[in-house]
Amino acid sequence: MNNNNVSVIGVGRLGLCFALTLEKAGYTVVGLDLREGYVQTLNDKTFQSPEPHVNEYLTRCSKFGATTSLSDTISHARTLYTVVATPSLPNGRYDHSQMDSLVESLIALGAQKEEKHLVVCCTTMPGYTDTVADRLREYNYVVSYNPEFIAQGTIIRDQANPDMVLIGEGNETCGNELVEHYHRMTENSPRIARMSPLSAEIAKLSLNCFCTTKIAFANMIGDLAIQSGGDPNAILDAIGSDSRIGHKNLRYGFGYGGPCFPRDNRALGIFASDIEMPALISHATDQMNAAHSVFQINEFCKQEPQDKTYIFSNDPGYVCQDGEVKVAPITYKAATNILEESQQMAFAYGIADQGFKVKIIDTREVLERLEPHNNIIQTVI
Repeated sequence: MNNNNVSVIGVGRLGLCFALTLEKAGYTVVGLDLREGYVQTLNDKTFQSPEPHVNEYLTRCSKFGATTSLSDTISHARTLYTVVATPSLPNGRYDHSQMDSLVESLIALGAQKEEKHLVVCCTTMPGYTDTVADRLREYNYVVSYNPEFIAQGTIIRDQANPDMVLIGEGNETCGNELVEHYHRMTENSPRIARMSPLSAEIAKLSLNCFCTTKIAFANMIGDLAIQSGGDPNAILDAIGSDSRIGHKNLRYGFGYGGPCFPRDNRALGIFASDIEMPALISHATDQMNAAHSVFQINEFCKQEPQDKTYIFSNDPGYVCQDGEVKVAPITYKAATNILEESQQMAFAYGIADQGFKVKIIDTREVLERLEPHNNIIQTVI
């Protein structure tokens, strides 16, 4: 099997970035997606992504191709990265149904003549990767866990410059393969953290939960400062100057949202409850995030109706001018089209409910997904 061949199962927004980053590093990559029209646009390079650098990488690549054939994807390479969706269920657990479907499809293809290395890259409940390994062992698969720590809007940059690469290795040989891939893919020299799949699944959730805790803490201190007449930015800047704490994620602004932080925080709490070890900090973080959103809305509504600019960490935040509040962006983070658990959107609709006229400024694609409101005007960028 050619060691320069790699397959990526699931080339949606994240998987496509990963495939193109691998290709740029010199690997010959086959990407699997079940949408025939989408696969065609990838192969003829007409696909257009809002994610920075994707269009540029796709146009320039010469060793990446997409397919709808699982068997072709498997035969292409020993190492099969899997980047399928694991959305949250209403109960807060991850929905593993797409991974389960893939496993069933692999089983249906029968045992492999040569050992295959299936790498689970999507976020899973701790222990899930081991269940996949158990199901596929007799079909000549070794299964590892290798999630990414990226942010929407900077995916390719984050993949090329990670602080840390987390590897839950199925065995030492497979761990060595992943290390080699990342040595070639990355532009920096990240810390490589190797451990069991279960430990890596817990580590993935824990890292994001620490970030949410830090954000919620910063906003709690900021709210306390405002309520008592203090300066939140001065206080947080001083706190962050201590090397034990640092300034990252320690700014006063909107609470955390998006497709990763909220659900990872909840999932860790659920996993902890499953093993009868309550994760009290995770629950408190979610409660503080919600309370901060209410505080922001109430605090804004106390302000005198005058021209005044309010700057939050999510620049440009919002501006009150001529009796109209302008909110940009409405997405949970600039340079994305994601509204999932957007605190900016909660703020905009919250003050609109209080009678303020709100102008939301964003892309047409984003605005078309907003619920109508009498006090909200939409403006396309």
